[in-house]
Amino acid sequence: MAESNLEREKKAMAVATPIQIRFERFDGATGIAPAKPPRIATPAEKVDLVRRIKARLKALDAVFVAHYYVHPDLQDLAQETGGTVSDSLEMARFGHDHPGKTIVVAGVRFMGETAKILNPEKRVLMPDLAAECSLDLACPADEFTRFCDANPDRVVVVYANTSAAVKARADWMVTSSIAEKIVAHLHAEGRKILFAPDKHLGDYIRRATGADMLLWNASCVVHEEFKTQQLEELKLAHPGAKVLVHPESPRGVIAMADAVGSTTGIIQAAERLGAKEYIVATDGGILHQMRKRLPGVTFIEAPTAGKGATCQSCAHCPWMAMNGLHNLLEVLETGGNEIHVDPAVGRKAKVCIQRMLDFARVHLPAMRGSGDA
Repeated sequence: MAESNLEREKKAMAVATPIQIRFERFDGATGIAPAKPPRIATPAEKVDLVRRIKARLKALDAVFVAHYYVHPDLQDLAQETGGTVSDSLEMARFGHDHPGKTIVVAGVRFMGETAKILNPEKRVLMPDLAAECSLDLACPADEFTRFCDANPDRVVVVYANTSAAVKARADWMVTSSIAEKIVAHLHAEGRKILFAPDKHLGDYIRRATGADMLLWNASCVVHEEFKTQQLEELKLAHPGAKVLVHPESPRGVIAMADAVGSTTGIIQAAERLGAKEYIVATDGGILHQMRKRLPGVTFIEAPTAGKGATCQSCAHCPWMAMNGLHNLLEVLETGGNEIHVDPAVGRKAKVCIQRMLDFARVHLPAMRGSGDA
């Protein structure tokens, strides 16, 4: 009898160490420090900081790109200076299309790496190079390589939330907006898939496509903590609210959604559904753009509390919070915190990214701006 997906995943756990063990890497003794947010600017400081940052961006011929999850001050600054607020892939593509010689990335480290991979000729700076991603940290390249080597019959598909080294080992990179379409395409070709690192996103795609998928065992520390029971209680308190969920969330939370989508997809769903209230199950940083685009609409953060909850970020990524006005100005004044990707690794990593972009141009021409986490 054919081996089931569940049996294969149990065997794979010998290679794919559970995420709880990986998070021991956050111990300062092992070289990865806990997330430390920067000092919040006072109103008086903010005026001066913004003025100086704008001057430095102009002097450096730099473009500032920010993710939906960073502080609203940074999102507004990116838009005010001709940059963009978007998902990580669009951040990299925007930087590539912009004539500026330097890309300044407010987000987490893999986003800076993706920008550098797609723009090797440009300088890429970040406010804090210690701003990590739990999914990236939970998928070390050496262990991932062993996992791939143990399953040579599978096409390797990785989420954008991975390191350059992991992307260099992959056949395809995907974002949450296009992952289902690419996996469905591979499934139609009769391909078996190894998917990493987010198990919830992988499970969502597997159920949607019916593909034979072997999943890496990791999850986002923010999305993992959304709680079904508390979400049900919140829905009872707001019976007219629509529920918008990111596919990195657990299956039970996804089952309660009126719309499931990427960061940009969630914003678009709110515009499309026309409700007066929304419960949003993703990082709360996205609410700033949603409120700007839909004034008068109420947006409620989905609950992370409840029995078994361990999240300390309350629907806010602690590493995204490491980006601030003070360290942004510092990097612009010193030129520090530059992202470097080994050229050989970058060339290999670009292959899986370019494959996704080529697929999108043919199968999803309207993809631009509707990318990943």
